[in-house]
Amino acid sequence: QDISHLLASIFKELYTTDVIGKDTVLNLETSRGGDNAYHEKYVGELEEVHSEYNRRIAEADMLERHIIQARARAVAEEERAVNMAIESVGETYHSLKLPPVESTFRWCVDNKMLRENNLVCPKDYVIKQAVLKKAPKGKSVPKYAKATLSFKQHMSDTPVLRGYRELPPLEKTMESLLKALELNVTEVSTPESRKTTKKSGKSLKQSSMLKKSMWRYEMSEADRVLERAELAKLQERHNFLKNPRFLPPYASHGGKSLIIPKKKLKRKKINPSDPIPVFLANPPVVFFTGYNVSQIYETTVELRNMTSASHHVRVIPPATPYFSLGLGKFPGEGGIVAPGLSCHYTVRFAPDALTDFDDYILVETQAAYPLVVPLEARRSPPILSIPRCIDCGYCLVGGVKIIELLCTNEGHSAGKFCIMPKSTWPVANFRCVATIGFVEQPPFGICPAVFELYPGQGIEVEVAFFPASFDNFTQTFAIVCDNCQVKDITLTGAGQLIALQLVSISGEESTPVAGELTDLTAEHFIRFSSANLHSVTERKLVIRNATHVQLPFHWQIMKPNLQPLMPGEPIDPDCIEYNQDTKTAFSISPGQGTLHSHQDHEFILHYCPIELKEYHSVLHLVLQDIPEPPNAKVASNAEIDPVVNDIIAMEIEVKGSTEPFQVLLEPYAILIHGEILIGTTIKRYFKMWNNSKSAIFYEWERISDCHILEVQPSSGIIEPHECSEFELNLTGGKNESTTFKLHCQIRHHLEPVTLHIEATFKGPVVSTSVASLDLGLIKLGDATISTLFFQNASQLAAEWRMQESQACLEERNEEDSQFVINPSHGVLPPLGTCSVSVMFKPSQCQSLQTVLELEVKNGEKSHIPVQSEVQIPKVCLLSCQLFFHEIYIGIPAQETVKLFNQKLLPAKYCWGEYLYPCSQWCSSSLAFCQGLFPPGKKHNEGLQLNNTILTNFQDEINDLFLQCTVDDMEEPLALGMFAKPKGLCVTYSTSVEKDIESSEETWKDPSELLLDFGSNVVMKSTVKRQLILTNHSAIPAAFTVQADYFSGPRSSLIKKVTDPVSYPTLLKKNTVAIYEAKVNFTDLAAALLSHGKGAAFLIHPSSGILKPFHQEIIEITAFNNMWGCYHDELICMIEDLKPAIIPMQMTVKGCPLFFQMMGRRKEIQTHDPVVRFGTHISGGDTVSRSLKINNPTPYDIRLDWETYNIEDGDLQLLDLLVSYGEPFPLKDADGNEIIGSSVSDYENEDQTSDWNKIPSTPGTFSSCSHENEYTSMKKIITVNLRPHEGIATDYPYCITPRQTVVPAGSYATIHVSFTPLTLTGEMNKIECVGFALGFMSLDCKVALKIPGKLERSQGFQVEPLRLDLQAFVKPAVLTVEIMNEDEQMAFYSAASDLIPKFSDFQASIQLDTHICLRYINRLEVIYNLKGHCHLSLFYRQLGVTGRSKGLNQSKEVTLLKGKENFKKPKCYTIRVKVGFHTSLELLLYQNLPSDQLPPGVLLVYCKNGEKRLEFTQQLVIEYSNKATQLVPLSAFLTVPFLELSCEAVDFGTCFVGQTRMKEVSLINKSGSNSYWAAVIAEIENYEDDEVFSVTPSQGVLEAHIVHISLSREILEISFTARENREYETVMMIHGKLGEQPCRLQIRGEGSYDEKCEANNTL
Repeated sequence: QDISHLLASIFKELYTTDVIGKDTVLNLETSRGGDNAYHEKYVGELEEVHSEYNRRIAEADMLERHIIQARARAVAEEERAVNMAIESVGETYHSLKLPPVESTFRWCVDNKMLRENNLVCPKDYVIKQAVLKKAPKGKSVPKYAKATLSFKQHMSDTPVLRGYRELPPLEKTMESLLKALELNVTEVSTPESRKTTKKSGKSLKQSSMLKKSMWRYEMSEADRVLERAELAKLQERHNFLKNPRFLPPYASHGGKSLIIPKKKLKRKKINPSDPIPVFLANPPVVFFTGYNVSQIYETTVELRNMTSASHHVRVIPPATPYFSLGLGKFPGEGGIVAPGLSCHYTVRFAPDALTDFDDYILVETQAAYPLVVPLEARRSPPILSIPRCIDCGYCLVGGVKIIELLCTNEGHSAGKFCIMPKSTWPVANFRCVATIGFVEQPPFGICPAVFELYPGQGIEVEVAFFPASFDNFTQTFAIVCDNCQVKDITLTGAGQLIALQLVSISGEESTPVAGELTDLTAEHFIRFSSANLHSVTERKLVIRNATHVQLPFHWQIMKPNLQPLMPGEPIDPDCIEYNQDTKTAFSISPGQGTLHSHQDHEFILHYCPIELKEYHSVLHLVLQDIPEPPNAKVASNAEIDPVVNDIIAMEIEVKGSTEPFQVLLEPYAILIHGEILIGTTIKRYFKMWNNSKSAIFYEWERISDCHILEVQPSSGIIEPHECSEFELNLTGGKNESTTFKLHCQIRHHLEPVTLHIEATFKGPVVSTSVASLDLGLIKLGDATISTLFFQNASQLAAEWRMQESQACLEERNEEDSQFVINPSHGVLPPLGTCSVSVMFKPSQCQSLQTVLELEVKNGEKSHIPVQSEVQIPKVCLLSCQLFFHEIYIGIPAQETVKLFNQKLLPAKYCWGEYLYPCSQWCSSSLAFCQGLFPPGKKHNEGLQLNNTILTNFQDEINDLFLQCTVDDMEEPLALGMFAKPKGLCVTYSTSVEKDIESSEETWKDPSELLLDFGSNVVMKSTVKRQLILTNHSAIPAAFTVQADYFSGPRSSLIKKVTDPVSYPTLLKKNTVAIYEAKVNFTDLAAALLSHGKGAAFLIHPSSGILKPFHQEIIEITAFNNMWGCYHDELICMIEDLKPAIIPMQMTVKGCPLFFQMMGRRKEIQTHDPVVRFGTHISGGDTVSRSLKINNPTPYDIRLDWETYNIEDGDLQLLDLLVSYGEPFPLKDADGNEIIGSSVSDYENEDQTSDWNKIPSTPGTFSSCSHENEYTSMKKIITVNLRPHEGIATDYPYCITPRQTVVPAGSYATIHVSFTPLTLTGEMNKIECVGFALGFMSLDCKVALKIPGKLERSQGFQVEPLRLDLQAFVKPAVLTVEIMNEDEQMAFYSAASDLIPKFSDFQASIQLDTHICLRYINRLEVIYNLKGHCHLSLFYRQLGVTGRSKGLNQSKEVTLLKGKENFKKPKCYTIRVKVGFHTSLELLLYQNLPSDQLPPGVLLVYCKNGEKRLEFTQQLVIEYSNKATQLVPLSAFLTVPFLELSCEAVDFGTCFVGQTRMKEVSLINKSGSNSYWAAVIAEIENYEDDEVFSVTPSQGVLEAHIVHISLSREILEISFTARENREYETVMMIHGKLGEQPCRLQIRGEGSYDEKCEANNTL
């Protein structure tokens, strides 16, 4: 069933993507070798994937094939078992319906192979436990028949106890003879080996005959018992114990050891020949450390007797003169040491150098071997961190390049070092090579030459590189330590010469025309094509810096040096001038910068002419600060500053011409026929062509004086050789025929383009509804209104205007007309009508006759006659006196006066002026100064009296009179007024801005008020207070409020700025408005604080008018940018009142400085900046960060930095700081305190106060008077108590410089460095948390204190600038990924792999596996990989492969060095191939005893008889920070093991001359092939005739992997008797791979008896 659609829906692209086949891989491999690194990487990875794919397919095929074969064998075996059952039971077997036979599949399949490939094997599900059976027990000896301990101590059956030597048994003698026969196969074929085999055969025959005939001489059992009884009695007489002192330690009753257990360990035999320690040394090794020259060191060595007997001891002193031995101290007399006691010797050590010393003490006793006590002197050498190879890079010839390196002593002891050239080492005396300054070996120099470092101490080493020529330089210097150790360092560098190349020019480089004058020194020529004015043409230049050094440059545009020269005529240097071209049209960008090493740089050359002429200039590429070539006479260049100059590296000559614009109109004139109605717009179209080389910018003028002419579009751009269509709009303004000239201005064109236009216009016609107007009778002061209708009889809108005729006004001698026309003018639409109201308002009694004129714009006039009659009324006062009860100076008061009209006509009245002298300081006005009221009725008018006090006058008013004039009345009316004026009354109060609504206002005297802005004001914040002015009168008063000292600009000059914090709703609605408010607020603060006093008070409003019975809230905002305690006075001046003075005070706290990385924000006051160094490896290099500190204040601020560490578990709560003198004195550049330093004495010349006299009590103010002068007391001891936050230290964080001055309004730079900690133990990751505090001080007296106005603290009394520090340290750890199936670093090999099928022996073979070392922290760097012998290592990193060869001797070797092979890769993964070498030398280990095997080698015996050599080692990964990581390695080498089916073959008695044959099986039970050979020992006197023979005599046995393996060989042994005698020999089977030989005893006997003759010889 096809399930591809199901797989495609699940795996998608993984299943449907095309498979890259073998042909594609082969084609990609063929195309390798190009410059595309990505292609190389892709093909390499593709090869690895395909090789892995092929390997897995091969493994799967092998497994499938193996399982199929196992199933076939199992089926065959099961069928055979069934057939056997059928044969035994018969045909009734099938009718019995028995279960099937037991499956043999688990015995046919390789379970180990299935498990290695992660498959289920039969052993996983077939569990069959073996039946446990007890072993048979033999007959035990009764307890009463066993020998007792007393019997064993007094009786002995061996002659050893009596001092005689026991003969070796016969079996051991035979084994020693057989060992001689264990020869290699190659030795068997030689004649010498044959002779040896013959001799051994004879000895074997004699020994067998001896054993065979010994039974004849043995006695019977009864005689043996009697003889033993007699011998026992004889031994009792001579069995005595000897003095154990005179017996060797290894004797049975000699001096027993006190450290060897008396009871014998089970299954462990003690060899009598092993040495038994008699004396033990304490300490076993005498070790001296930390010694110095010319000093003597002593120690004591104890020799303890570890046996049960007393012994003499002899000590041989050391051989070297550095060690000496004192006299021994024995516990008794005679130099004898009793059991368990010890003697003591004093060892002295007197070194003459700091090198290592070795010697030993020899202790001789009765033991077979003496005791050796090693003497060692080791002094840990100093280790410098300076690298062995220093690359100085590239430097220009003649220049000097300085490189600074930190050299640290990473050892555990101090040392003195001297740097000298390698050629001068060794020297007889260091003084002859030690120099002051640089140690020179041109072109390199190192400083200092001599230095001393203690453990952990570092020094800056300067390396100077001053090349004198263009070459690569290498010099070797030697660093010699006082312990005679020498470290060579190699300095490399390359001298560079300036090499610039003009790579390309867009549009190609031009060639001068024949006869054209060019610049004398220009190297390149560029000509620009002709261009219009102010048009820009560009050319791109590509210049290459061919050196490895960055070159700073700038361009200069100069005038050309033009001089006609004949061909071959030299250039006169005196004629060359360098004049800058200031009127050039050329420019190049970038104009300055740096040419990076070996890179191409693009430059844009611009040509923009501004005049009609030709431009000619030369571009000079000037390189800055180029050193001059060195002078050969100067011996040392390292200490001479190089002479640098600016040089011209390249000259480019440029030319360009200019031409005017070419513009054409089509058509050039527009003629309009017929009449055009005024106000009607007509359109005409025309074109304008641009025949220029560049685009033109045009702008048409607009005519709108009477007629309107405009062009659309009025402005724009026309590209070269293109046209633009325009629309002319023409509107007439009056009746006439006219001609126009419309101009078009072309940008940068001298004359405009003119368009000629001709046209004729016609206006509108308007008529009225009436011919005349009669208004009738009108009363004086009254008005009448009439309505007129106008009609427009034309198709144009008519603009009209109506007014009284000027001739009629002149006739009546009037200037103003008495007619009011509404509307007096307007516009009538075409064929439209409108109505106009005419109002007549006469001013006198009269009979009026006049004319109204109607004027139509651009039309004819119309006239309308008008006539009317006017009369006069009569009016009187009902009350002539008026009283005002509430009146204030300068404030108007209102009362009511009544008038009466005595006529029937409407009356018009008008109030006049005062009639008496008091009117000079009083005035009055009425709500209606004139008006009309009907006759015979009363009319109430409210009179408002406005009194303006010109002097301070508050007397009663009783002689004030006001007149009222009525039209057409001869006498005016008089009104008398009476009043008592009151004066101005103002009070003061204060209120905090936050508490205005809730607090109660308190009215106080101004001198008792205080505006306190707070004692803890945050730096750069604004604080507001309010002063409330209350006017208790109706008199408005002008007021002015200002600060005495800390005053800002006048409020009239400062716009009102919206505080963004005060309006939260504005933040949500309008972001742009709040941004503008923030900007304006910042500008306002900067303007207020521009005087440099540190604080300013902004008063709003600072002046104004205090309204009657009103409160004026004055808001005082305090701005600051400097800490301190500020005092000032607020002066309030109110018109005609005495000025009020209100004191103000404010204390500002905080730090004005801020870091550039945080920016100027208000949050800087509460959120400290944090410098995070990230994660670094343990013991890594120091990391530095540069920070910029900004000072927006008007004073220089000095910072003293201290760094602190925050540690867990720190229980300290307070820090008590005691300072002697100044806590933070001024220091010089070296960090030394400047004695006598004080603050600067630059005060204002106008200041008369003595600033050195400071009050001793805080909070008091100094006075300017001489009566309150005091003497300042200098503090000697200062004590400060502050909360404990961290521990002060310079490690791991450090800030340089420790003291810095941040200039006012500028910035300063500090460097924060972090040195990673060295982790110990099992620490995985630690966090380093710390912070730095910068304590601020001021060095200016004016900044510190101004008496009565300002006082500032410094040092500990000011909040410091805080910087939080954070970093993490991790150990260097790699993840080891093993790339094999069992995920173990194990190698499996067989000894037979050394013998290929079709070649001879190989010296060694190698098994490989892969591991991936993956960086976890991505910070560590592998320095080297270490292993032991028989290992090789390949690595692959970024396409580079290296190999380190294995060694034959057993010692630790460095396989890969990180300095040469390992660098931190980009992919953070290194693939390493580890190989195990199998060689012939390894096969020697199989025959060695276990105690003689080297470390890491173990001989393992398996249950099936197989032998394996197991090798265990450790792969050591060392990192650059000296950390190590161990990877366990193991290898299993299977050696062949041969075994015979029987140990002896007996042919019995055979007929002489008849050949008998027997078969013996040779079996190989191991997992390695065996190459064997059989050798039969020759029988004596039968060298030529062959008695015994074997077939085959040699062969190969395969490894016993499965039961069908060819691991068994049938040997056919033939016997042919030559005589009537007994034959006996031995056949030995040897292997090429060092197998243990197999021995087969062969026996046969010849006889002439025919009954022994057999028909079948087999």
